[in-house]
Amino acid sequence: MRRKLSDNIKRIRDRMQQACARSGRQLQDIKLIAVTKTVEVDIIRNVMESGLLDLGESRVQTLIKRAGMICEHLSRRRKLEPENAPPDPNWHMIGHLQRNKVRMLLPWVHTIHSLDSLRLAEEISNEAQKLNRIVPALIEVNIANEKNKYGIAVGAAVHFARSIENLPGLKVVGLMAMAPWAEDAEKARPYFVRLREVFEDMIYEKVVGPAFRELSMGMSNDFEVAIEEGATMVRVGTALFEGLS
Repeated sequence: MRRKLSDNIKRIRDRMQQACARSGRQLQDIKLIAVTKTVEVDIIRNVMESGLLDLGESRVQTLIKRAGMICEHLSRRRKLEPENAPPDPNWHMIGHLQRNKVRMLLPWVHTIHSLDSLRLAEEISNEAQKLNRIVPALIEVNIANEKNKYGIAVGAAVHFARSIENLPGLKVVGLMAMAPWAEDAEKARPYFVRLREVFEDMIYEKVVGPAFRELSMGMSNDFEVAIEEGATMVRVGTALFEGLS
């Protein structure tokens, strides 16, 4: 399993490198987030052993459960093999987040990719202050205006960012979006271009601060196009764990 996983990671890194070469970018500027929602914890442990420490989950309960199990595993490893244990992972909440689950999530999550309402931002702010934390978060934009998807409307993104910019305990670090799924990855390009334009407009208009530099876009079927259009984070699951289950 570890050999197959290593091969998959290398193949994805190579594809990322090729996308960077086509667009004049550097591979180290793009973060690969392993979306682990379809695999078992033993595979997640092997992902970490391979050096991939940014892990994404779309359900709060799953993230908490798995983060707790990994925490226990690392605690044991550090007692038995203090020189060989991997560092703690960074857990990314990439799915829809309800306000009533913020309190249980914050002790475990590193970055939230799905900030999509003022009330949610206020809840994160309140709970983060209790933990003496500043939580990085990305505004989720419904870039294709799909009725079955969450996110702020494109035209409301600037106003929303301004409404939450001074909330304590919350640091808005960028934008996230999902392009409509299509077999042909090129069909996602206009949506990634549009999100990058919104991102650049918000910086130009000084709506956001210096921490605002992340574009989370691109998944297994379209991450190369996303990189070509400016993604700094790509969320890959299916391609990463192909052949492991």
